[in-house]
Amino acid sequence: MATHSNKPTAYDELLKGLWRDNPVFVQVLGMCPMLAVTNSAFNAVVMGLATFFVLVGSSLLVSALRQWIPRPVRISVYVIIIATFVTVADYTLLALLPAAHKELGAFLPLIVANCMILGRQEAFASKHTVKFALMDAIGMASGFMLALFALGSVREILGEGKLFGLALFGDHFEPWVIMILPPGGFLTLGLLLLIFNWVTERKREFLAQVAEQQAGNR
Repeated sequence: MATHSNKPTAYDELLKGLWRDNPVFVQVLGMCPMLAVTNSAFNAVVMGLATFFVLVGSSLLVSALRQWIPRPVRISVYVIIIATFVTVADYTLLALLPAAHKELGAFLPLIVANCMILGRQEAFASKHTVKFALMDAIGMASGFMLALFALGSVREILGEGKLFGLALFGDHFEPWVIMILPPGGFLTLGLLLLIFNWVTERKREFLAQVAEQQAGNR
């Protein structure tokens, strides 16, 4: 008799980082850049793209070299690989987007210390094939960038009445200055976490009701 495997597919690994295991809204990782650079949507997107490049590049390399990395020094090797990609991202932004590079400041080099990136190397990339490591990295990085953009856009819209520097409201709009200050970051992040968890809980209850109805109809 044929059996169906419950083993996750590459597509599952891609999607989990966007919602089910979102690095910010579920795992609550990377809070330092989340609160520090999201005073505008543009800064949030630039940081998200830099993190995307570093996570995807380091995951690919760690997965490809996993058989040759000695276990006793694996963490040191992961940090060196991550730091290499961070350096590339740092100098690329300095050359192409110097204004954004100045805005992000020290938080670009601090991508090396982002526990989400090192955690994916240790927990996933070092144990799976390149294909699965790539899908996992893309999903997690996309989920992280989505969270950055959500926070940055809300803070910029309410704090300046703009999005990507474009005015959205008339001259009578009074910006909520607190939104582009640190307290606004904490407040917005808390509200986004509340909304995310509320939606997740409603979805869980809905699926449970559907399962009960299907069981009752059998």
